[in-house]
Amino acid sequence: MEEGTSNSPSHCCSTGADYDVLQWDAREGCQVRQILDRIADKWSLLVIALLERRKLRFTELRKSIDGISQRMLTNTLRQLERDGIVERTVHPVVPPRVEYELTPLGCSLHETIQPLVAWTERHQAEIAVARARYDARADD
Repeated sequence: MEEGTSNSPSHCCSTGADYDVLQWDAREGCQVRQILDRIADKWSLLVIALLERRKLRFTELRKSIDGISQRMLTNTLRQLERDGIVERTVHPVVPPRVEYELTPLGCSLHETIQPLVAWTERHQAEIAVARARYDARADD
């Protein structure tokens, strides 16, 4: 073993020979990075979670998401619609009624997000301890 090389594993699990870490490249033109940035922001995750249960109108979404502005919700919904995650339906009534719902692609994304949320819930106490330990070191 080379000098300075740790005996502990440098990675958690094998991802296979075809795994390319550069697929998450932060360069502006990277499609994977752009998609991850969109679906992983805090507003998109909340919208996706709320729409998993049923169709909702804009005002219902806004009331359900504490702290989101009208402008931010509008932008989030437009981007999710553009990416094929959310479908917007305008009903021809006066005044117009607009509803949002997850597309099949959006439903499959929600199924993917659920295990991440479950992992976070299972490990939140450990993360809180790690944060407190780190903050105590940083204060020294």
